[in-house]
Amino acid sequence: MANEKILVVDDDANICELLRLYLTKEGYQVTVANDGEEGLEKFNAVKPDMVLLDVMMPGMDGWQVLKAVRKSSNIPI
Repeated sequence: MANEKILVVDDDANICELLRLYLTKEGYQVTVANDGEEGLEKFNAVKPDMVLLDVMMPGMDGWQVLKAVRKSSNIPI
């Protein structure tokens, strides 16, 4: 593990914070997004190695985010 980047996309701030704390403790660089649109923006900016994605979010849901990401990347989600 050499500073892999993980993007967490979830509309629940508590879950995002908990995942950020645990993953950071394990040595990962964690970026958090609180909705699908922000998740796609941060995905394109950060170029993460993995995405932890909530499926049920208001607005752009996880399935829509997944489809958009798959157009340009095959990273683990």
